[in-house]
Amino acid sequence: MINRHTSTNDTKLLLFRQTYDFIVTRIERRELKAHDKLPSIRLLAQELQVHRLTVFRAYQLLKQNHIVYVKEKSGYYVCPPDFPEHVISDYTERSPITSSGHLRNSLSEIQQVPVIYQFSQSLIDPNLLPNLYISEYVKKVFDIYPKLLGTYSSAQGDDELREFLCQYMKLHHSIQLTASDLLITTGGQQAIDLISRVYIRPMDFILVERPTYSAALDIFRQQGARFIPVDIYPEGYDLEKVEMLMKQYRPRIFYMNPTFHNPTGYTVPTDQRKQLVELAERYRCLLIEDDAIHEMYFDQPPPQPIFSYDTDGWVVYLRSFSKFVAPGLRICAVIGRPSVIKPLITAKSLADNGTPLVNQKIFLHYFESERIKQHLEKLRIALQIRKEIVEQELSTTGWSWVSPQGGFNLWLKLPEDLPVEELLQESVRHSVSFVPGMICDPLREMRSWIRLSYSFVNEGQLREGVRLLADIARRF
Repeated sequence: MINRHTSTNDTKLLLFRQTYDFIVTRIERRELKAHDKLPSIRLLAQELQVHRLTVFRAYQLLKQNHIVYVKEKSGYYVCPPDFPEHVISDYTERSPITSSGHLRNSLSEIQQVPVIYQFSQSLIDPNLLPNLYISEYVKKVFDIYPKLLGTYSSAQGDDELREFLCQYMKLHHSIQLTASDLLITTGGQQAIDLISRVYIRPMDFILVERPTYSAALDIFRQQGARFIPVDIYPEGYDLEKVEMLMKQYRPRIFYMNPTFHNPTGYTVPTDQRKQLVELAERYRCLLIEDDAIHEMYFDQPPPQPIFSYDTDGWVVYLRSFSKFVAPGLRICAVIGRPSVIKPLITAKSLADNGTPLVNQKIFLHYFESERIKQHLEKLRIALQIRKEIVEQELSTTGWSWVSPQGGFNLWLKLPEDLPVEELLQESVRHSVSFVPGMICDPLREMRSWIRLSYSFVNEGQLREGVRLLADIARRF
């Protein structure tokens, strides 16, 4: 497991790499052009609030990678575009017009590779979803709302859906809400993006779990955030360390996924959830609670959301609903106090002026039906069976993991001498994909871990694909 006594070294390494990325990003955005002089080590250290040695190490790596060059007794300068071709291709794209920044979604790049044994998709097998029933509700929705396609939803979301979700949260979590406390977004990932745009400024410190959802890391990087990693364990967080980091760095937000955590499957216990709210209030740190698969438990329901303990508006709760009904509908509720939600509504109006109304109405009328309860019960059983199939097939590999009590993924520790990047390349050649742990790590160091999703392919493909993956790994 991760050593929980390496926070100082991790932080130094993280700051060094983020200083390096900060300069690279400025070059990509054309804020620094060929032959422009970089800020002095002293000035950049002051600007970023880091040690001069951190900046020096970053500049040395920039020089080593031919991104900058040195003039004796003058300073560091941006390399012109006639430097080695491999350097240019890494940081620019030859096209008539260049983008203002370098967009990257490492997870999406892996998932877009066509394979038979798709273990990188943390989604439910479409054959397990109530497709026939939903098609009935589509017709019902258009009978009720014949002019549905002729209008937009409000930017905040359909009033009827938000009122229903208020009642749902009251019934299942004893949380009192009004419709003004909710914003409907086009999936949880859009919610993360809107929050980052509204609440993160360039060079802000933010707490993120280690490991965590890789697409969220890419979104936060695009905003210029500086990551402070918080290790997550089967028993939750080291709250003394969390408090120390909050006190030292005064982070703007703490992005967390405490229920059937992605990628590890861990669930943070109830007592820690209460204490996290107290820490957030004390150090004025906004908690972003991403709860994408709350209903996907196996034996016992998970603890109540962290949001349920919040009384002063220090938690923003992202609750995805459509992932286990119809992922293509892309329905997520962002829940928080009006002071937090109001600027997010403005950001949502600028992004797409509202999640499609037809999606919201179809979801509403199925989700409030009696059939949903039966569907969820069958789905939990099916997912638990698939998890057990994968664990059975992996039992002879020597790999280690903590068996999750819900969710879609196994977080696997492979032998240290097994090169995961090469394993992924070879696996894709044999039509098997998975998520390398490195992209889930804000420090980009977890090279012996992988996330394997058992939810997307059928039981027969699971057995075949996992056996094939294990066989490929034995060849290294």
